Amino acid sequence: MKALRTTASIFGLMGVTALCPSQAFAQQSEQAVANNDVIIVTAQRRAEAQVDVPISITSISSDALSTANVTELADIAKVTPALRFDSNGGGFVQPSIRGIGTAVTTSGGGANVGIYVDGFYSPNPLAADFDLLSVDSIQVLKGPQGTLFGRNTTGGAILVTTREPSTDGNTVEGKLSFGRYNEFKARSLMNFAVSDRVAFSVEGQLLRGDGWQHDISTGKRVGDYENWGLRVGMKADLTDSIDLLVRWSHSQNDDPRGNLQNTLNTSDFGLAAPFGGIPGTYTTDKNKIASGSIPEFFRSNSDVVQVTLRADLGFADLTSLSQYRNEKVNQSIEIDYSGLDILQLGLPNNNETWSQEFLLNSKPGGPLQWTAGLFYFENSDQYLTFIDNLGSDPNSRIRFGGSGTVTRSYAAFLDATYEVMPQLFVTAGVRYARDQVDDAYFNTRYLSNTPIVLTNGDICTPVNGRVYIADCEPGAVAAAKKDKITPRIVLRYKLDQDTSIYASYTKGYKAAIMDVGGTCQNSPYECNRVKPESIDAFEVGAKYSVSGLSLEAAAFYYDYKDLQVSLYEAGTAAIVNAANSRIYGLEGQFTYKVTPHFQLNGGASWVHARYRKFDNAPVYTRCSDLDAYTQTNICAPNYLTFLVLGQDIRDSRMQRTPEFTGSLGARYGIDIGTGELALSGNLYYTSSFYFGPSGTQFKQDGYETLSLRAQWNGADDRYFIALWGDNVTNSRYVTLATYSNYGMGATWNSPVTYGVEVGFKF
Repeated sequence: MKALRTTASIFGLMGVTALCPSQAFAQQSEQAVANNDVIIVTAQRRAEAQVDVPISITSISSDALSTANVTELADIAKVTPALRFDSNGGGFVQPSIRGIGTAVTTSGGGANVGIYVDGFYSPNPLAADFDLLSVDSIQVLKGPQGTLFGRNTTGGAILVTTREPSTDGNTVEGKLSFGRYNEFKARSLMNFAVSDRVAFSVEGQLLRGDGWQHDISTGKRVGDYENWGLRVGMKADLTDSIDLLVRWSHSQNDDPRGNLQNTLNTSDFGLAAPFGGIPGTYTTDKNKIASGSIPEFFRSNSDVVQVTLRADLGFADLTSLSQYRNEKVNQSIEIDYSGLDILQLGLPNNNETWSQEFLLNSKPGGPLQWTAGLFYFENSDQYLTFIDNLGSDPNSRIRFGGSGTVTRSYAAFLDATYEVMPQLFVTAGVRYARDQVDDAYFNTRYLSNTPIVLTNGDICTPVNGRVYIADCEPGAVAAAKKDKITPRIVLRYKLDQDTSIYASYTKGYKAAIMDVGGTCQNSPYECNRVKPESIDAFEVGAKYSVSGLSLEAAAFYYDYKDLQVSLYEAGTAAIVNAANSRIYGLEGQFTYKVTPHFQLNGGASWVHARYRKFDNAPVYTRCSDLDAYTQTNICAPNYLTFLVLGQDIRDSRMQRTPEFTGSLGARYGIDIGTGELALSGNLYYTSSFYFGPSGTQFKQDGYETLSLRAQWNGADDRYFIALWGDNVTNSRYVTLATYSNYGMGATWNSPVTYGVEVGFKF
């Protein structure tokens, strides 16, 4: 009956959405409309019509982002089938596409989906879910992108494009929104045309609101947040063939919502209460948490400088992308999920990134189109660990440990498409990359300088509480240096001007990891050799695009090996190559302009993702279900509620991978006087999935969300006023399940929210 009610509710929502015209998951951007409905994308590092690009792409316009109430990058999941944004706790956010997304949190780690903002790589999982500023469009590329985008793009890539300063004239525009829980959003953009060659822009945003949860320990509301950002840009046409774009952005976030968890209670596992479930110390209520006396928080501070130089060389176009990022995070999170002060950790992170890329693109129009590039990347991260039981200010914290690495990557790539005969195209590309981990170290417990004894009898003496792996275990450093070659080859046939079919093979990889955050710092002090993940991907697809109608469909098969998995035990996470997987599925999407005023949009994805082989998979078992000796001698002395027991798994569902995701919507505009009334919305549905790393535990049932918007646009689009609602079905689901020996925590999505927004443009 439950399944019947769920199915009925989904189809009912689809019917309501179709009858009350709305817009969801839009494939067409303003740029596309300006080009006679031809959608222009940069998935192959050059501007091309989407119908001619042999990659599954979801392209989302700025209007579609507003329609779906998208304010953070993670929100695009509700307009992109097969994409998920999941948190690993403590602010770590990692996207996954079609089941590719290993949840690894450690020094030198990273996600399986590359995030690029205006062409620049953003590697830090603590900065993956950022607020969006002046976005023109977002492209989600599905499938490995190892040739053109390189390391850590086994699942795909997300390309965010924002507006540049313009010499067309001076403009000022802004948006103000006020909603439930005193949520206030303010965004503004000012453009100054200094001359016909030089322009500046200044943009900023502020997001603040009250939390919707209450702490049963104090009875007070928790979760208040305030995030703000500023970006300044300058664009100059230095000559008729050279232009320069320089940007600096700064952002600060004070947002604890992702760290506020109650006790997990799932249909498959049951109540995961800590410490045997001491009455009054925990809650499973969606709107409540149980916290100790030390407040939990998440604060970040980032500065980013980006310099883009473009030059027309006559035979080709050159682009230089230079970037510096400095990101600092300070946070405190309780990992016993109770009102008792058992264990609260401070987990600050310092992250610094340098990158340089050169792109050389052929001129459009000829039978041979090519892209060549050089890429350098350096990321230095420092993870600190504190015990915050006495307080989270610097004088109260007790330093427990930490780790750090410097990760470098060097790459060169070439990708070309040739029309071998009329309407038949061959694309071939290859990338060579060298990844290495340098200066890897871990901090000893409490920064002790007591010598440690390795398995082979060697003695390693820490220096100021740091153990450098190169000094104590040089073999581990050598294992983390890898040369990788990632090719791709594609056959594409263009049946006519509007239709393409293609078949492709691509290879991707996720870089090797030095496990300095886990096994390195636990006896016998030997680092796991965490090899790169690798994926071989095969895809066939078809694309059709005429004025007012766009259709895409694809079938894919992935052979996915050496998955990197975090095993959380006693407050640390050991990283291992734990599984091989097979993934295959079908995906489709459409946009149909029924009339100039009425548009339909939709997309769906079916993904069959299974661990073929997962030896010693982590399965969480209650201490109360184990023998008396284990309970007395292992669980009780260490305050453990659960133990992780290894289990060999075959043909099991992969972690965090729903089999079906889809979105459906429409938009209807009514001309009234000199303005327009637009009714729009976004329906998203996902089937059930499992949060647990073994794919067998901590089930989240399927759910749907619906966003609605009614907007009045004034004459010449100079102003608008809108009423909006997000999650209007008030669906409640777990967005994060955190598992450890001490207890299981759950973070819930927000209840229904609604509000009003006004905007202006002069």
